[in-house]
Amino acid sequence: MKMGRGRTSRIRRRKLFRSSVSRGVNESYKPEFIELKKWLKDRKFEDTNLIPACFPGTGRGLMSKTSLQEGQVIISLPESCLLTTDTVIRSYLGAYIAKWRPPPSPLLALCTFLVSEKHAGDQSVWKPYLEILPKAYTCPVCLEPEVVKLFPQPLRAKAEEQRARVREFFSSSRGFFSSLQPLFSEAVGSIFSYRALLWAWCTVNTRAVYVKHRQRRDFSAEPDTCALAPYLDLLNHSPRVQVEAAFNEETRCYEIRTASSCRKHEEVFICYGPHDNQRLLLEYGFVSIHNPHACVYVSEDILVKYLPSTDKQMNKKISILKDHDFIENLTFGWDGPSWRLLTALKLLCLEAEEFTCWKKVLLGEIISDTNEKTSLDIAQKICHYFIEETNAVLQKVSHMKDEEVASINQLTLVETLWTEELKILQASALILNSLQTPFRESASWGGVEREGDRGSEAGAQTHEL
Repeated sequence: MKMGRGRTSRIRRRKLFRSSVSRGVNESYKPEFIELKKWLKDRKFEDTNLIPACFPGTGRGLMSKTSLQEGQVIISLPESCLLTTDTVIRSYLGAYIAKWRPPPSPLLALCTFLVSEKHAGDQSVWKPYLEILPKAYTCPVCLEPEVVKLFPQPLRAKAEEQRARVREFFSSSRGFFSSLQPLFSEAVGSIFSYRALLWAWCTVNTRAVYVKHRQRRDFSAEPDTCALAPYLDLLNHSPRVQVEAAFNEETRCYEIRTASSCRKHEEVFICYGPHDNQRLLLEYGFVSIHNPHACVYVSEDILVKYLPSTDKQMNKKISILKDHDFIENLTFGWDGPSWRLLTALKLLCLEAEEFTCWKKVLLGEIISDTNEKTSLDIAQKICHYFIEETNAVLQKVSHMKDEEVASINQLTLVETLWTEELKILQASALILNSLQTPFRESASWGGVEREGDRGSEAGAQTHEL
């Protein structure tokens, strides 16, 4: 008799397969994590809930050792483990920061400390933490220019702004770096290179948690709200979880409390905020699959692309939209075109005799069936335009992946973003089609009635003859 062929066995195999796909591989035995745990224990932290693991899809993260209940504190990291501007001021950099004018920003202080400690190597007290930080990042500022050119236009513009901002940050900091020369035997220019500062900037930008500090005279007036949180920052993002995260003034610990349960040996997630995928890629260097907050942005030039060029009131309509903040954040989402997008299109589609009703449009009132139908038609054309553009970019990325092997990871990241946007656009196209159904049925019924009217007239004429 053959064993393991029945229905029960198939269900068991499916469960085991799902478990193996979602369950992480324990990494707590690795030397870097053993050293990190010792370092954290010396600073009064020893976690009993979570262990480092590698997961399919998300990579390195934290896995639950036990079942976690809703409302439970999943991690409580003592203040002594946090890397803040207080840490920097108490260090060998403190005296140099205090006398530099104009005062450096809190961000510059943190980045300088990270670069300096990384350069110190084995001599750094923070080495166990530095060892588990990423060696490289995938924020747009770190990507190849030809890869950034493949971004959707709104993201591409922000990525270029980000690159320019980091370049300016580096250039404006050179004088401060030069003042630190007495601390080093090597030339500071070789230590505080653009590449080194970029790594430090990405570390703070992608991994810091919010902890508000009192304003210091030693720093510029920029908000001092960043803290690096060793071990805690291994937690990955999921848009579907809810957590409470804050520094507890009573316990002097940074605490994360989960609003949902988690089973034993599952990955534990936190939520960085209700961010769409373009924001996640810009700020954190990744894309979230099936992100409920994901959307496709419609720029001003695309907004008017399918509107009649003969509309003499178009400039006035655009001006009204700008004055009332209806020209930005117009999107397609999983639930179709946003209310803001449809409202903007309804105003742009107003006939000359309807133009005086523009305020009612912004308040959400229906002006006419013709206006409703026209705005939906334009929304559908824009959606189809985006679908064609997305398919073309995906095809281009596919070809580039075959030729640019060195950039394949970066190209895969871009491919993931566009693939998710294509799914959103396809969902929006279906919703737009359903929204237009009542207008098609109305037109159809109108046609039947007119046909019947013509038949009655013909019958009357025959009778008279």
